[in-house]
Amino acid sequence: MDINAIVAWVDVTSGLAGNLSAWACWAYAILAITTLPPLLPNSVLLVTSGVLAAQGEMSIVLVVLSVAGSALLGDVLIHRLGRLLGDRARLGVVTRGRRGELFEWMSGQVRRRGFPFVVGVRFLPSGRLLGGLSAGAAGYPLGKFASGAALAELIWTAYSVGVGYFGGAISDDPVHSVAIGLGLSLVVGVAASLAQRRTTRFVLPVRSAAGNVSKEV
Repeated sequence: MDINAIVAWVDVTSGLAGNLSAWACWAYAILAITTLPPLLPNSVLLVTSGVLAAQGEMSIVLVVLSVAGSALLGDVLIHRLGRLLGDRARLGVVTRGRRGELFEWMSGQVRRRGFPFVVGVRFLPSGRLLGGLSAGAAGYPLGKFASGAALAELIWTAYSVGVGYFGGAISDDPVHSVAIGLGLSLVVGVAASLAQRRTTRFVLPVRSAAGNVSKEV
């Protein structure tokens, strides 16, 4: 039995040296920087990184770590900001209008449902920002929030990078690969957007009706 071969197989960092050239390091850094803040569109970069990983130009392990790790760090910072602001987060600019109603609803849901809601809210409109702020303002424990956010970000990263990786796996042409990845991303995004709108339309009237009942009582 070749012990060295087994260790090399288990070591996920083996074979990454070729993916750590100067330009690749900058690429990983750009992925992390553009993923850290919420509401910053970087889907083209994510799809392209998946294509490059499929073609051996980047490491899929480092791409996933860069994207998911940066997104999780951003989520934790948002939670801490919500915790710091407390009630001021509810009364501030973020709670005005329709987003304000979503924020209030999320605050109640994170208390009642906890971990499953932290995972699911990531995929609602503005869910990453408002979900993190509401969880922090509601006093939801950071450890539990981080574990739920980590799972959500892994799922989100697998999809966002995976469509590009799939495109790169079925086509050697970089342009075609990116086009396939973006096309798949667009189809899934439209379907998710429609589902999100239906969820939002259902949630807000129910919350408003519940609020009216409580006022009447």
